[in-house]
Amino acid sequence: MPTFDLFLPPQSYTTWRPKRTSIRPFAAAWTLISRWIDRARQRHALADLDDHMLRDIGITRVEAARESEKPFWR
Repeated sequence: MPTFDLFLPPQSYTTWRPKRTSIRPFAAAWTLISRWIDRARQRHALADLDDHMLRDIGITRVEAARESEKPFWR
């Protein structure tokens, strides 16, 4: 059951939003490149783990090799 506040008038929200076309492509590119760098770093660290550490996180050497051989954009 919905409740209504009787003391405050209803607020209307505008649908107008400022356009940020100039910064958005740069921010998207920056985010994408930083994700690629993080993936490459994580996959390199995964490839460097020994069998005991891989067993601790629950993956096999084959799964780790398969993941670390992926290109950074996937």
